[in-house]
Amino acid sequence: MLPNYIKDLLNLEDVIITKIVHADKSVKFFLDTKPKPHICPNCGNSTTKIHDYRWQTIKDLPFQLKDCYLVLHKRRYACSCGKKFYESYEFLPKYLHRTKRLTWKIADLLRETTSLKSVAKTSNVSVATVCRILDSIHYSCPPFKEAVSIDEFKGNARTGKYQCILVNPKNHSIMDILPDRTQSHLTDYFRQIDRSQRLRVKYFVCDMWQPYVDLAHTFFPNAKVCIDKYHFIRQITWAMENVRKRLQKTMTITMRKCYKRSHKLLLTRYHKLKEENKKVCDLMLLYNDDLRLAHWLKERFYDLCQDTKYSRQRNDFYDWIKIAESSGLKEFEKCANTYRRWAKEILNAFKYGITNGTTEGFNNKIKVLKRISYGIRSFERFRTRILHSANSVSYTHLRAHETLMNL
Repeated sequence: MLPNYIKDLLNLEDVIITKIVHADKSVKFFLDTKPKPHICPNCGNSTTKIHDYRWQTIKDLPFQLKDCYLVLHKRRYACSCGKKFYESYEFLPKYLHRTKRLTWKIADLLRETTSLKSVAKTSNVSVATVCRILDSIHYSCPPFKEAVSIDEFKGNARTGKYQCILVNPKNHSIMDILPDRTQSHLTDYFRQIDRSQRLRVKYFVCDMWQPYVDLAHTFFPNAKVCIDKYHFIRQITWAMENVRKRLQKTMTITMRKCYKRSHKLLLTRYHKLKEENKKVCDLMLLYNDDLRLAHWLKERFYDLCQDTKYSRQRNDFYDWIKIAESSGLKEFEKCANTYRRWAKEILNAFKYGITNGTTEGFNNKIKVLKRISYGIRSFERFRTRILHSANSVSYTHLRAHETLMNL
């Protein structure tokens, strides 16, 4: 007998392909199976008595860029106790009209930054089916490790305008998504975490928001609070821009347009500019002493940020604050006051080198998910989609997911 290569191509066990029908957009495989003894779900006895047959159309993975259907010739068995039941199949969950591997594939597609409608169209199922599969996936918060990073993002879910994200900056993974960023909610959440886990945390990374720091001191007493590098460096950018905008008001219309269009030359590191841009920047700095002083303060602070020796960074940091406070530039005086107030946390960032860069990257992916979905009102579904997209589970691992087996 010739080997059944078509059956091997479908990768289905214990089936016999009796007919194949091709259409413009779909292909149907007519399947049959050999009878075998079955256990009665009512009394537990074995039976081989066949009561009747029926045809069932089952959706499967796309085949040759077409929607694939398996038309299965199913048997219904009859037991001596009077119970009648359908035979079971390894590839088909009970009560469903789609194969297990199609469910696994849908769960795998949900990890991509694509809309639920697109996943449904690719898999030849309804959007409601995709939502049910997504709702069946559950993630719990992993144990707290050495470092914790927290930040908020604009989710616009039903729970509120802003949601919180907890990230492990060491292994670049999302720990949890919280429905609210209010201090009362975060307090209730961290109170539920085991104290031994909270004492394990050595670094707590956040932005310059006082409630985050208060929570860190309360629930993570052994942790060093570090301000994210981006959030304190942008204070310099804002100060530089405010000086430029203040001086532009005293300029002519032509000069004002020139300075506005070329403002990035003042913000970029001077040594990174091309020679022609350096000449333009030097010409712009000739306009006013305040602008030259602001540019020098900006460059000096960037230099101390690039220093690799913490002792020099600490001394240069306090020297920079003193110079900025006596500079006569109100914009940099405000920046210096902010730095003095957050000096301990900023110096921790210099010393330990931990940032919120991973968190900001996840926030960017969350924005993409929200945009392609035109917003997600259900927080639980939004949380699952975020954690599932950021999770490294592969298609082969999803096949072993017991929850997805019976969807």
